[in-house]
Amino acid sequence: MTHWDEFLIPYKQAVDELKIKLKGMRTHFEKERTHSPIEFVTGRVKPIASILDKAASKGIPLDQLETQIQDIAGVRMMCQFVDDINTVVVLLRKRNDFRIVEEKDYISNKKPSGYRSYHVIIEYPVQTIHGEKKILAEIQIRTLAMNFWATIEHSLNYKYKGQFPEEIQLRLKRAAEAAFRLDEEMSEIREEIQEAQVYFTKNKEQIDKQK
Repeated sequence: MTHWDEFLIPYKQAVDELKIKLKGMRTHFEKERTHSPIEFVTGRVKPIASILDKAASKGIPLDQLETQIQDIAGVRMMCQFVDDINTVVVLLRKRNDFRIVEEKDYISNKKPSGYRSYHVIIEYPVQTIHGEKKILAEIQIRTLAMNFWATIEHSLNYKYKGQFPEEIQLRLKRAAEAAFRLDEEMSEIREEIQEAQVYFTKNKEQIDKQK
């Protein structure tokens, strides 16, 4: 692969377009003045070195990168609560500007490392000077707590070159579980507050009489 700039142009375009479109989903909720399941959206094109490393580790020939590596273009959608992730996935399934190829639920089925996230692999059409080109892109949906853990783990993984000492592996797993428990606790708190608000609204007149 000698023409990396040319090869990556469609992926950069896809990331830019997807960020705008997915941020637009958040804007819709803001206009409706309802809780947005989307906290914020980020995106990136995989660095060339990372593409080569992944290709080498999985034995992928360079002429098959487009079909064998699904996350050269990557977009991340952050949510406040775990329940919001399901809402976002349903919204993505309803879109008609791309086709969902595969879904990977690493929340119900966490990775051995403790990693949790929901991955949606899509086929996205990009308009180029040579016509339409369909590329694979990955959308990751996760909570802020999941993202915090994954970001730190990725940084440490780079430092240790993927070879964590056993003690570090155990501590990372415990940290992942702690982050997930925090997500669950915050979801329960939100649910209790919402139930209290519903009760107050329904019984406001009676409550006011008791004051």
